[in-house]
Amino acid sequence: MEQKNKKKISTQTIIKLLLAVVLLGLSAFLLKGDVWTFWTWWLLAGVMGFAAMPVTGRLFWRFEDKGWIFSKVLAIAATGFLTWFLTAIRLIPFNALTCAAVTILCAVICFFLLRKESKEKTECFPVDRISLIYWEELLFFLAFLMWTYLAGFRPAAYGTEKFMDYGFMEAMMRSTTLPARDLWYSEGHINYYYGGQYFAVFLTKLSHTKVELTYNLMRTFVAGLAFAMPFSLVYQMMSDRMKGQQKSEKVIKGLPFAAGFTAGTAVSIAGNMHYVIYAQIIPLIEKLTGKEVSSYWFPDATRYIGYNPYREEDRTIHEFPCYSFVLGDLHAHVVNIMFVLLVIAFLYVWLRGVRKKTVPVETSMKDGKFWKEQLLMTHLLVISALLGMFQWTNFWDFVIYYVVTLGTVLFANIIRFQGKIKKIMVVTFAQMAEIYLLAYLVILPFTLQFDTMVDGIGIAKYHSYFYQLLVLWGLPAVLTITFVISILWEKLRGMEHKSLYRLMKAIRTADLFAIIMGLCAIGLVVIPEFVYVRDIYENGNARANTMFKLTYQAYIMFALTMGYGIYRLLAVSRQKVFKIISGICLFFLIWTVGYFGKSVDSWFGKVLNPSGYQGLYALGYLDTDFSEDVSAIQWLKENIKGAPVVLEANGDSYSGYERVSAATGLPTILGWYVHEWLWRNDTDDLNRKQADIMSIYTSQDETQVRALLTEYGVSYIFVGSKEREKYEDSLNNALLQSLGEIVFMDEDSGTYIVKVDVKRF
Repeated sequence: MEQKNKKKISTQTIIKLLLAVVLLGLSAFLLKGDVWTFWTWWLLAGVMGFAAMPVTGRLFWRFEDKGWIFSKVLAIAATGFLTWFLTAIRLIPFNALTCAAVTILCAVICFFLLRKESKEKTECFPVDRISLIYWEELLFFLAFLMWTYLAGFRPAAYGTEKFMDYGFMEAMMRSTTLPARDLWYSEGHINYYYGGQYFAVFLTKLSHTKVELTYNLMRTFVAGLAFAMPFSLVYQMMSDRMKGQQKSEKVIKGLPFAAGFTAGTAVSIAGNMHYVIYAQIIPLIEKLTGKEVSSYWFPDATRYIGYNPYREEDRTIHEFPCYSFVLGDLHAHVVNIMFVLLVIAFLYVWLRGVRKKTVPVETSMKDGKFWKEQLLMTHLLVISALLGMFQWTNFWDFVIYYVVTLGTVLFANIIRFQGKIKKIMVVTFAQMAEIYLLAYLVILPFTLQFDTMVDGIGIAKYHSYFYQLLVLWGLPAVLTITFVISILWEKLRGMEHKSLYRLMKAIRTADLFAIIMGLCAIGLVVIPEFVYVRDIYENGNARANTMFKLTYQAYIMFALTMGYGIYRLLAVSRQKVFKIISGICLFFLIWTVGYFGKSVDSWFGKVLNPSGYQGLYALGYLDTDFSEDVSAIQWLKENIKGAPVVLEANGDSYSGYERVSAATGLPTILGWYVHEWLWRNDTDDLNRKQADIMSIYTSQDETQVRALLTEYGVSYIFVGSKEREKYEDSLNNALLQSLGEIVFMDEDSGTYIVKVDVKRF
């Protein structure tokens, strides 16, 4: 028997090795020359995660895999944030050497922790669960590869807000200090949540790769983690819940995998019911009744409330991860997905451990040991640092997950302090004050240099139609409500003395955490119906940004709740009606995955034909869309070091203007108008700069032009297609060319660059 088991293990090992080799070969075949950069990032994440396991293994010691997937993100967060912090307070320069030095230093510290654990005979790496880690890594690799391959069919960093995202990366690649100089406002630094793009640059410098490739690789890297991290979390939640259940061994082992896989799918590649109704059901009815079949454009699922039917006074946004991954923006809310999932996982680990440590009723709050235990909880301290980081990566997520943390802490304290209201409220308040204070302190180098864009809270004048809310969020809301009712039904029926404390104590940790996530998600959907955060978008888009940021996170928490809740109801619930509802929800959730296929086909084209793969090079659009300027832009990228001011014509947001600053990271006097309006809220200043730029390009008064160039510290003047398009016959070519040396001239297109001779001014 023993020999037979050894043979079986050997066969399984060979199969796993062969599968790994096949996947590596497939990645080389699909990604062609880009595979080296892909492998570099995958290996870098793996090495960093492995090095961090002495820390991660302790924090996630209750996880079967000891937090393997989360270790990658924790390592990136710790090393990247520490590098940023030291750079922001001017202790180190921001370059590849310091990025590597900080990372190696953190790895050395982890190594000494590993040695300490070895002496203490504690386990930080689950050798006995290597099979689970293998499958998690396999899923991550597959998801990362799939999104990277798809990105190669439309790699251009052009369109929507890609100019901004890519430009931020180029600006930071040029800068040795942080925040970097604003590429669209040369007189100031970046006044936005640039942390997401920073992490992309940090990994780029650390891996010695190029922004032209890693712009796309960062978004596909996050997309891969957006599948693997939910899988790991919900796998563990379901595994915890199934302990002690009277089920067959196959069911006990299979349910966690199914739940985790469903959660990963729901977060990363599923859509919403808008796709099912408007792309599937309504067209089918129209076809059967002989009517003209409606077309479906995949962004419709994110522009529904206020657009169908159209309401001029209330146009909103309600995006979700799959849409972001397809569209290809590398915006704050996208990169922060991996850090958000890390915080959610930490909250679950903390809740699972701390609820078992019930504090005796007679314990006095005047005892110093009591407060030491309440305020020095490792997981809450780590969560505090991550929430502080959110103020720099995506401030909205700081507010959202501070509240989610509050809910989790409150629920835990109700159990720990056995329903004693005074202790619950005092300790909860103290812990939340501690978290807020620590989050505030760790991010001071950013907030001290940041001017807020928020202009207060407004009362919502307009509201969504109820049926539209049901279309977008009805499916996960129904599942959440069903799940909550089923738990109440199970626990309250046999409870003799009913109380909130007894109820929560009776609920398993995984169930309780799923309830917290589901209820928080419902709250995030409801909030924009009553209030919104005021900014520059007041006319017709007042609620848009608030709804966008809140419901984006609601979608993620709903997805996790569904991944767990569906299988929990199917496997554990004794009420047939709950099983039926969960089965129906699973059916429709699977149906929403069709959105992924629809959007991929619409945006990327025929992805089943590998010959259509263009590669990850993000600046390929210059050859086609800006052929007159491409040589000049490449000259700037290759020859200009540092961040001297390069003047180009400014234009409206989301347009082709600012193609020079976006592609090079070199600052110009003024860039996309509405974006700078949002970031600085000073239209008088922007209007003056806009007029001054026009004067430089069109005025025949040499004295005035020279004075303006001196005022703004312009080193180079770029004259290309957009400048000729905007200023036409008014363009003062002769005067501009006389202001210094013509360092680049394209005789065919007429594009040229003048290096301003400051000595003559």
